[in-house]
Parts: sequence; structure tokens; C-alpha cells
Amino acid sequence: MKYRITHTTKYNYSQPVGVCHNKIHLAARSLPQQTVTNFHLLIKPDAFASTCQKDYFGNRVDYFSIQEPHRSLTVTATSNVEVRPIPRPPAFTASPPWEDVAQGIAKRRDELSLSAFQFSFASRIVPRDPAYSEFALASFTKGRPIVEAGLDLTRRIFEGFKYDPRATTVSTPVGEVFKNRAGVCQDFAHLQIACLRSIGLAARYVSGYLRTLPPPGKERLIGNDQSHAWLALYCGDEIGWVDYDPTNNMIPATDHITIGWGQDYSDLCPIQGVFIGGGKNRMDVSVDVATISPDV
Repeated sequence: MKYRITHTTKYNYSQPVGVCHNKIHLAARSLPQQTVTNFHLLIKPDAFASTCQKDYFGNRVDYFSIQEPHRSLTVTATSNVEVRPIPRPPAFTASPPWEDVAQGIAKRRDELSLSAFQFSFASRIVPRDPAYSEFALASFTKGRPIVEAGLDLTRRIFEGFKYDPRATTVSTPVGEVFKNRAGVCQDFAHLQIACLRSIGLAARYVSGYLRTLPPPGKERLIGNDQSHAWLALYCGDEIGWVDYDPTNNMIPATDHITIGWGQDYSDLCPIQGVFIGGGKNRMDVSVDVATISPDV
């Protein structure tokens, strides 16, 4: 599947901004099943300086500065991405018992295990807590295959929590989401990660986009898509990382486009920065995930 993704963020300020410095995670990541054929960043007003580099996790990060007075800032990221089917994990019952994977992460010190081990700790946004462990263990019963258990936990969050954009903000703690049983994709990803890390497993936060389809008989609305978040669980050396989407109760496939991964949302905030001046500000975001011809 080939996509053209257009992600536009516009800030309007009540007073002039004299200078701003910004950090952006908007470029899709090249993966075995995902190829980025084009990425273009348009910034208005023009950036005084800009650069890009890889962060600790290997994600592309763009930086830019504007050093002229401005009352609005528009950042448009356009990507062409091809996503191929992900090799399905083995039959759920054929994956190793989850306890074996947890023990391997904790005890082994080879490069593969250590790369997973770093995602088993509490992070800035995602705590470890006995309450999350108890919730997870209802799915991760003794000896249960890890891929199967991961999908069961995904299902329970999907069925037990309400998708409600009004219930949370980007700063809502995981504990509040767990208590109120409501949130959005970012919240559900953080919650499932908290559950998995609380029983000694390694889980990472994944940021990206999800292709959405209009209701039958309705036209597709340009710019009406959204950023999306899910997670990946380390399922042992042979299987590696398996993605889970608790918002949609599924293992992601070609409708999911990956930007990158980290410990939690704070590692992958789409746009963040500092500015001097500006007074009150308003942010508007438009995301469009459109399929394009295979010949493009």
C-alpha cells in the first residue's frame, strides 16, 4: 500500500513571536516492511536555520529556528510511504511462555536482550505499579504463550475502556486513565505498556498514522485523519517485536504507518519547542493519509 501523508500544524499568536526553536518528529521511519520514498518539510515563515539527525532510538528528528517577528507559524510535513504486509507472528499458541521471555530479558546480557531490557523500566510518563500488574496477569496466566496473552490484554483494554477525546489531555496520568476507563489512543498505548512493564516484559511506545475509511456512502474528507499511537511487545529472540493496537483491538498491518518509537509519548511529541513573546496562542492540526497509485 502506498500513501501520501500531509501533516499540517498551524500556530496563531495574539502578539508577535520574536524567536522560536522547535523539534519535530514527523518523518516516517524506514523499516523492513516500510519504505519512505520522499519527505518534505515546509516551514512558514522561512526557518533561519534547520537540521536533522537520528535520536537515541534511531528516529529522524528535525530541528529549526525562526529569528524574525511572526504572528503565525505553519509547519507542513509531506511524506510518500510504501507499507508492505508484515510477516504474521507464528500461531499464537506457538510463541514462548511469557515468563520465559521476562526471565530472559532480566537475566541475559547479550545485545538483543539488552536492547529490549531498556523498555522494561518505568519511564517519565509510564509507571510500574501493582495495580497494573494485577490487571495484566488476568491475561498473562501461568505458561500462556506471550503473543496470545498480548492480544488478550489488547482486547480487554479495547472492550473495557471508552474512546473519548474529551476525557484526557496529553498530560493526563496513566493512573487517571486506568481509574476512569476512558481516553484516546495515546492513553491506551501508555496503559498497556504500563501493564506489560509491571510484569517484567519489554514494551515500547509507537507513534504513527492510521488510514481511516469513511462510512459507507460518504465521501472521504481531506485533512480529517489523525496521528495515531500503539505499542510493540518484545516476544523473544525468534519472534522479536510484535505491534498491538488497543484502540482498535488488532495487530497493525498495512493501514498503520510508523513514525518511530520510544519509551513513551515524550520521546515522540510531533512538535515541541520554545518561543519568546506570542501572548496567547492557538494550534490547529490537519492530517491527511491518502492512498496513491502503485505507479507513483
